[in-house]
Amino acid sequence: MSIEPVKGPASYFPSIEKRYGRPIGEWERIVREHLPAKHMDLVAMLKSGHGMGHGHANAIVAHVLASRKD
Repeated sequence: MSIEPVKGPASYFPSIEKRYGRPIGEWERIVREHLPAKHMDLVAMLKSGHGMGHGHANAIVAHVLASRKD
């Protein structure tokens, strides 16, 4: 049985947790607290308010927004 590598925004999660010292669930909560807002406004909030890099912020926002679509 082979294990498929994690793809998409979730592939960034281990490095986000390591670099910024918070679990992904906490970052997701922070993003959800700022909804409704545009994708790039949420990315900017994580970058300016939490010192997160663009790619990491974008991955979290994309994941949260994708999980809201039904």
